[in-house]
Amino acid sequence: MSKKIAIINDISGYGRCSISVIQPIVSHLGIQGCPVPTAIFSNHTGFPSFYRQDFTSHMQAYIDEWKKLQLEFDGIMTGFLGSARQIDIVEQFIKDFRGEKTLVLVDPVMGDNGHIYPTYNKKMCEGMKRLLHYADIITPNLTEACFLTDTPYRESGWKHAELEVMARQLQHMGARTLVITGIKMGENYIGNAVCNEHGEMEFQRQAMVEQTRSGTGDVFASVLGADAVNGIPFPQSVKRASNFVKNCLIETNKTPGPTNTGIDFESQLWQLRRK
Repeated sequence: MSKKIAIINDISGYGRCSISVIQPIVSHLGIQGCPVPTAIFSNHTGFPSFYRQDFTSHMQAYIDEWKKLQLEFDGIMTGFLGSARQIDIVEQFIKDFRGEKTLVLVDPVMGDNGHIYPTYNKKMCEGMKRLLHYADIITPNLTEACFLTDTPYRESGWKHAELEVMARQLQHMGARTLVITGIKMGENYIGNAVCNEHGEMEFQRQAMVEQTRSGTGDVFASVLGADAVNGIPFPQSVKRASNFVKNCLIETNKTPGPTNTGIDFESQLWQLRRK
């Protein structure tokens, strides 16, 4: 029987992000992705206009059917959550469906570039901190790591010791393993601060790709979630997820076009070998 991951995130019909990205990647890596929609978008919010249907009022009835069926999951992945109520629902979902060997990945999609998203408020920030308690893996970017630990944000100039302090704080909040992403390391490099379950730190870096695109965080988290369920060591998984995102960006940037259409991961899936 194939392994299964519950994917709690929104569905965007166009723009290569969220469940539309996560499901094909985990499927390619041999895992059945089982979506729990938090909202349905015609296209993601990086476009000038979009249609949105909030799914909060339907989520509990949807999940209750899974409970009746006594479904079990090898992994649970959470992404963008649109309200404090959704965070509460996700917290209960983890309590109800987490088995002895179920791995939980929380991607605390809260903000970027030093700013919290307009949809977030203090109650939601506190709720996300609470959600970290259940996480085996968290994948905050630098902005989110700073907000979660009440650390003043700055764009660059981070010392390893400072990043280690943040990682320790995040582990103290409950996260077993974590990666802080999107850290500028010198003029031409972008890197990750990786902390394993033993509290050991590893700093990885790679050449910076000039053009940024929407959906890269979802691609990155997809690889980590599938790899965790497949038993790939965490630092190794972070490295290959980063390389995959970089190579997808390079391939995408060969063809000029709007950045809000996401990255061409489909043509590069061959790089992701199953265990």
